[in-house]
Amino acid sequence: MHISALESFVDFQKTYLNPLKPKNLIKIVEVGSYAANSSIRKNVSKDFKYIGADIQKGPNVDVVLTDPYKLPFEDNSIDAVVSISTFEHTDFFWLTYLEILRVLKPDGLFFLNVPSNGKYHRYPFDNWRFYPDSSLALAKWGKKNSYNPSVLEHFTNYETGIDIWNDYVSVTIKNKDLKDKYPNRIIQNKNNFTNGRIDESAQIINYTKPQQDQNNWGWKLHYKFRKKIWQIKNFFVKK
Repeated sequence: MHISALESFVDFQKTYLNPLKPKNLIKIVEVGSYAANSSIRKNVSKDFKYIGADIQKGPNVDVVLTDPYKLPFEDNSIDAVVSISTFEHTDFFWLTYLEILRVLKPDGLFFLNVPSNGKYHRYPFDNWRFYPDSSLALAKWGKKNSYNPSVLEHFTNYETGIDIWNDYVSVTIKNKDLKDKYPNRIIQNKNNFTNGRIDESAQIINYTKPQQDQNNWGWKLHYKFRKKIWQIKNFFVKK
């Protein structure tokens, strides 16, 4: 797990879960919990019950899924479902999303952290990247399947240091009618992000079109040079 993903989870827990009471009854399920290098378990509050679920046995896996699109939990039983760096590897993540909505309590939260950028990394496949409107599309899919989800916030991380993924982060509540239970948002106290939105507002905070690795003088100079070469070649071809 890369640094910015862990930081985003910590921000989610601080903003949304820590204020809840009684804490000893809060149940968190992580979908895709296999710890290839590190996990969130040690950062989860000791007051909460954490369950790691994955499709393979291994470190940080409490429950092995026999079907990747079926979670072995009762309807309306989980306070928060967390998925970090997993949906990009999931063939049919929209099915996973519906299953997450099923097991969440009506006021339960889904925390999604997934790359919007970065290199091709197969584990065992690398299928998807998530742009700013992704969680809104998933919420529409949920409504089409008789749920009532609402995106409380989403944003794309602006990376520093060694991270390259520009993680897309979103928080979704299962039933939008209960969203007043959560008055605070991560991006109210965050600066290093682009294309953020609160409560599905039409206003996009820190709006930008290009990805971070394309929004610098080196890339822009490279693109201008490449474009000029193409124009020259195209000129002679027409001749």
